[in-house]
Amino acid sequence: MKSHRYSRRHFLRGVGVSMALPWFESRNVWGDEPQGSEPASEAPKRLAVVFSGNGFHSKEWWAEGKGQEMKLGRVLKPLHDFRDKLVLVKGLYHEEARKGNIHSSQTGNLLSGAPIASGGEIRSGTSFDQVLAQTYGRSTKVPSLVLGCERVNPSVHKNYSMLYSSHISWSSPTTPTPLEIYPALAFDRLFKDSVSPSDKSVLDAVLSDASSLRRSISVDDQRKLDEYLDSVRDIESRIDNAGKRGELQGWRPTLDKPDRDRPADGIPQDIAEHMRLMCDILVLGFQTDTTRISTLKLNNDHSALRFPNLSSVDQVGAGIDYMIHHLLSHTDGEDWLTVNQFFMDQFAYLAKRLDSIQEGTKTLLDNTVLIHCSSMMAGAKHDNDQLPVVMVGGGGGFVEGGRVLDYQGKSDRQLCRLFMSLMGKFGVNLPAFGDAASSLEEV
Repeated sequence: MKSHRYSRRHFLRGVGVSMALPWFESRNVWGDEPQGSEPASEAPKRLAVVFSGNGFHSKEWWAEGKGQEMKLGRVLKPLHDFRDKLVLVKGLYHEEARKGNIHSSQTGNLLSGAPIASGGEIRSGTSFDQVLAQTYGRSTKVPSLVLGCERVNPSVHKNYSMLYSSHISWSSPTTPTPLEIYPALAFDRLFKDSVSPSDKSVLDAVLSDASSLRRSISVDDQRKLDEYLDSVRDIESRIDNAGKRGELQGWRPTLDKPDRDRPADGIPQDIAEHMRLMCDILVLGFQTDTTRISTLKLNNDHSALRFPNLSSVDQVGAGIDYMIHHLLSHTDGEDWLTVNQFFMDQFAYLAKRLDSIQEGTKTLLDNTVLIHCSSMMAGAKHDNDQLPVVMVGGGGGFVEGGRVLDYQGKSDRQLCRLFMSLMGKFGVNLPAFGDAASSLEEV
């Protein structure tokens, strides 16, 4: 097969703004030049790791069967429509996470399997998403988009820094990757050459270039361009309105009335809206090929979020805001299950958005590997002898869905073997990673 030549990526450009475009059938926006009868290559592969802390309901995280006949436990019920694109991985764990304390030592090395330091030292390992960002991701404007929906916890728990519980992505063993919780700044990082509160709308800055582009693309692509620009405008509008509803973001203050100003405009004060907005920004990053690697941390391990937006089963007539997420995880009741499903709803929403976007004969989800994981299996037990991992998406055709992979009882069941397999799909083949010396053949 002949190799393709690559030209400069196509962007819409304006003053201080460069805005990458989605896949078009009539323009080689990936910069790929067809040679003779050989077609342009397909859209790139992407990876997104989604995290929620404190594990899940001890009896409701399971799947059995294959494809559309697969049966799912109640935690995974939101993923019902994606059973043929779903892989549940059972029985993998981190040996190093079984040392030290709970929470910090189970989270800070979740994506690396590395030992972590206690006391005043901060040391873990470079996470596999950042290994990909520093290699595969270097071809995009933003090598890695790391998002979060809960503030970093700077405290100490049982001689371990809670920074470990606040970060799963690490750029080096001593550097947690900066976590962006402000949707406006995450959005700006994707589309603006520099971040300034006074910058005008991204769309306003590139309208002239967009008008020129319309004249050189097909009618179908003109429709796709309009839909894409509308989605960008919608997110801009939601960012502008964020923080104006007066609701408190997932946590309860110690005073009846705040003794300080509200958080700055731009952070949604409703946790559900915050999560959905971050999902939408992630999709835009993938859709425009501005980034191919992303991590979305929905909350911290040892999380203090509350959920007044969810109706309580255990306390009828109330929201699930009577207890913080961390303590609720110890109850293992119906309200805990409701919160679990809320997190999986965000994951399913992300999958649905990606699956609705066509890239040639495939969808964006077909070209993406989505992973949802947590630091422990069951919050009530702090159980990490096996970790909950579910994947959705085709990874560009390299990941077969509709399966349950069970490694329980096997000797080599390091979670890092999965990471090695996934890195290999992106052309990054390492002799070892973390505590693993070989990849999983089944993935």
